[in-house]
Amino acid sequence: MRKTLMATVLLPFALGHAGAVLAQSAPDVQRSANNSQATAELFYMIQQLQGEVRRLQGDVEEQRHEINRLQEQARDRYIDLDQRILDLSEKLASRPAPEASAGPSPATAGAKPVVKDYRPPGPDERKAYDEIQNLIHKQKKYDEAISRIYEFLDKYPEGDLTVNAYYWLGEVYLVLPQLEQAKQAFTIVATRYADHRKAPDALYKLGVTLDRLGKKDEARRRMQEVIDKYPASSAADLARKYLESGKI
Repeated sequence: MRKTLMATVLLPFALGHAGAVLAQSAPDVQRSANNSQATAELFYMIQQLQGEVRRLQGDVEEQRHEINRLQEQARDRYIDLDQRILDLSEKLASRPAPEASAGPSPATAGAKPVVKDYRPPGPDERKAYDEIQNLIHKQKKYDEAISRIYEFLDKYPEGDLTVNAYYWLGEVYLVLPQLEQAKQAFTIVATRYADHRKAPDALYKLGVTLDRLGKKDEARRRMQEVIDKYPASSAADLARKYLESGKI
């Protein structure tokens, strides 16, 4: 009887204590659940960021590879153009010097040089050239135009539009400005194709390029050469004005 009475008294107390313990642990359980969810979300975000970093690293690597490829192409083209000028200089140096004369005769003094007839372009050649002109004048895509010009020169050598292509190569380089490359391109037209209709303009632009390079004396000589060799040309008029302006 006594044991039964004690059990009756202690049971409610024990149940109350257990309830209090359970009531106190409920917030802890909730906090633990919230922490687990936050940890999972954070882990997911880290995984996403790591994936994005890997993707960006791949893009950077592709761009670095493309830049290296373009730099190698530009260097190869520059070397090729430089070699062409060197070959041309050697050919010009190997030519016999013209016989000296007492001076120009009245009939030939100031006469316009005879313009040589070059190979006329075919339809595909003309189309390719017009596309280059469109890139230069309308779209202003100079880098693409340079690439297309080099392709044009390789595919259609020694034609009428070949000389024009060299001239416009110089013009594009002058705009960029990549003055050494412009100088080389204009030099090719002015020396190798001195009997072409673009030669006076190329010689004048060569003088402009030399002036921008700071080579004033050489620029002045080139301007005077335009006047002496092509006195009736519009380039000669520009050269006279350039000299009179006092720029060089």
